[in-house]
Amino acid sequence: MNKKDFPRIHFYDQDFVEIYDRTWAWASDCWTSGGAGTSFEKIKFFYYPQRAVLDVMEQIFSSFFLVYSNRIYPASNGLDALYSLQEESGAIRASYDIQTGKPLADAENPEGLVLPLFAWAEYNLYHKTANKKRVKDVMPALKKHYYWLEKNFKQENGLYATPPASTGMSNSPRGNARYMVDFNAVMAMNALYISALGDILNDKDVSFLFKRDYFSLKTRINSKMWNIEEGFYYDLDEAERQVKTKTIGSYWLLLAEIPNEERAEKLISKLKDPNCFGLENPFPTLSADHPSFDRKGGGYRGSVITAFSFMVIKGLEKYNFYEFARDCAIRHLYFILDSMHASAPEGHQKDHKPIVWGAYQPQAEGKAVWEGHPEWPYPHYLPFNGLASVTLMIENILGLYASLPRKTVDWIIPNLEIMGIENLSLKRNMVTILSSKSGRGWEIHMESEKLYYFTINVLNKKKKTLPIPSGKCSMLIDKI
Repeated sequence: MNKKDFPRIHFYDQDFVEIYDRTWAWASDCWTSGGAGTSFEKIKFFYYPQRAVLDVMEQIFSSFFLVYSNRIYPASNGLDALYSLQEESGAIRASYDIQTGKPLADAENPEGLVLPLFAWAEYNLYHKTANKKRVKDVMPALKKHYYWLEKNFKQENGLYATPPASTGMSNSPRGNARYMVDFNAVMAMNALYISALGDILNDKDVSFLFKRDYFSLKTRINSKMWNIEEGFYYDLDEAERQVKTKTIGSYWLLLAEIPNEERAEKLISKLKDPNCFGLENPFPTLSADHPSFDRKGGGYRGSVITAFSFMVIKGLEKYNFYEFARDCAIRHLYFILDSMHASAPEGHQKDHKPIVWGAYQPQAEGKAVWEGHPEWPYPHYLPFNGLASVTLMIENILGLYASLPRKTVDWIIPNLEIMGIENLSLKRNMVTILSSKSGRGWEIHMESEKLYYFTINVLNKKKKTLPIPSGKCSMLIDKI
């Protein structure tokens, strides 16, 4: 097997394979390092060339697909660049000038607040790299950042009060909201994942203290933000009254494992409702029944942003809605594919360079439109689009989940098709897993350099865990 190549995917729709391959080709143009004299001048990291900004959201989300590059592209360098800019107080700002390392000012968000997703990203990196030393090295930065947020933004009622721009959805019509449901959900999730990283380090103090913080915030969100009549979680205003705007931000709660199963089902039913979030392209940033909903997108008033759709799909997994998650991943990827060619001038389809956009329309192919913002959405926007064409492709559409520390690969096969992955690097172990139909029936072929444990779940009817030895082997699905 070639160890210096990207994993190859096999899928019955060749367009999906093509955009996956293109993503890796496009990514080669997205690398830079900090300007002379910056703390990150020697770090080569992924960025979006048209903007030339070191952006927290871009770095966190891009790490989720760069981990699948077989270490050709470093997934954690952008995060390390951000940690190098952490202030004495613990603050890490939303975005920085690459040349100077100075934080970029935003009048709507003077403190440069951003959803605190570092611990989630680090937990994912650990399961894809098994690098325990890294967890130990980044833990001080994660704790310091957490305590800075707690000291400056946690109110007496135990909730966090932040500006709307801190949620990553700048023009979302959230009225006079003071306590954002998404920021509070992510802060709970931050505590949950720092606690989990503490478990990895066998640090019982970190595990206990952050788990306690998690349950404290979870209790407050459930008691104050849940609306029993409408089956939804809402922002709160200064007086702790619910602000009745349904945004996609409420679905961070699924990833943070905050709703119980009954509440989660009510939340998820809104994702299937065409009057809410169940539109053709999953999922708009604003509910379709809101007066400010914009069919063309209008910024964060209806646009479909891949990073937020990715978040919802990963949240659905937490509650075992794998089939619905997969269906949504496929639908969103089809919209990306259709929109890649929708911008071609009439008669010039052949020589047109396909474009992936930073935001899409919820009910028609093509990029989202925001009146008065011609620069938006960003063209050729890989930091978020790679989530769909690589991560969702491998994890949700193919159904493969790998954990290096556990030495496991889980394959949830939703339907029997010719598909799989070839040449996936699990640290120093190259793995190939493919399904195909032979004269003996449906068969899974595997090749590996080392022993690992393979769990197969076929159509939710057959589930089995098997040790896979080094070398080549195969198994018949009928015999499982």
